[in-house]
Amino acid sequence: MSKDILIWGAGAIGGTVGAWLLRAGYDVTFVDVDSQHVECIRDPHRGLKITGEVDSFTVQAKAFHPSELSGKWQRIFLAVKAHHTADATRQLAPFLDADGYVLSLQNGLCESTISQIVGEDRTVGAFINFYADWTAPGEINYSNRGAAVIGELDGRLTPRLATLHTDLSHFEPGIIQSEALSGWLWGKLGYASLLFAQAVGAKGIADCLAREDIRPVLLALAREIVQVADAEGIALKGFNGFDPQAFRAGASVEAINSTFHNMVEFNRPNTKTHSGIWRDLAIRKRPTEVDGQLGIVVRIAGDHGIPTPALNALIAQIHQIERGERPLAENNLNELLI
Repeated sequence: MSKDILIWGAGAIGGTVGAWLLRAGYDVTFVDVDSQHVECIRDPHRGLKITGEVDSFTVQAKAFHPSELSGKWQRIFLAVKAHHTADATRQLAPFLDADGYVLSLQNGLCESTISQIVGEDRTVGAFINFYADWTAPGEINYSNRGAAVIGELDGRLTPRLATLHTDLSHFEPGIIQSEALSGWLWGKLGYASLLFAQAVGAKGIADCLAREDIRPVLLALAREIVQVADAEGIALKGFNGFDPQAFRAGASVEAINSTFHNMVEFNRPNTKTHSGIWRDLAIRKRPTEVDGQLGIVVRIAGDHGIPTPALNALIAQIHQIERGERPLAENNLNELLI
């Protein structure tokens, strides 16, 4: 007999969503490569602790390292970093029911990679923008709600999508079903380019977005994303203050100032002041998702003959920081003005 939900990757995203569903009464099992994190979650005296402004609670749960896992699941929620998608999907495939599916709770364009491995009909996509951080083994801080969307890859509104919508509403009451998920995913990439920019400095998200001296750089980054999305025929969606129309060539000063103001206002109250990308560089000292997100956009841009000098320069800076060749510093973005 198959089980219900397997969370593959119990970090900031997977751990938060899984904890909410577990508390709501769902059969949830966690898988993570961090053995210490796994031990904490399944320890009846510790569990998975959620903290933050949204809510604070602790759940005890079944948790395993991938090497310990056995059984089949009807639904596997994949919540690993974009650059780990292919390896993780190959690992989870044996545990997926023949009529089950994988839900991508990730940033980037991971759905196509997943579908190549398990099949398009066994893949469901999602756009998420809530703010959470893995802070220690067995601990996740969830500081702010954000937009959330789910969709089938072929755009159909199916019964399984409706069921998933009901289930995930326990976590995010405002979640919606969409017939055009790609518009949300590409919109998030546009916004993500600004978060990658924030990650090379010391200031938080709101303070970075409020910097007028680097606004030409931020505009150039998101404009390149928008241009590639247009070439792909994607109708971009805005969310949480980010308006993709403001990053088109010829956008008015008023539109540009408005979206930056709205993004700053959305981010200013958050206790999660810095992006997860910044935490990867500054605190966890590990590679970021830059190749799995911005790198993919650059490759698609190449297919269309679209130059991406701003994205190329930012990607290069991030790799330098990852290798320890460049410090995190506010003037990193100023260098991109040259």
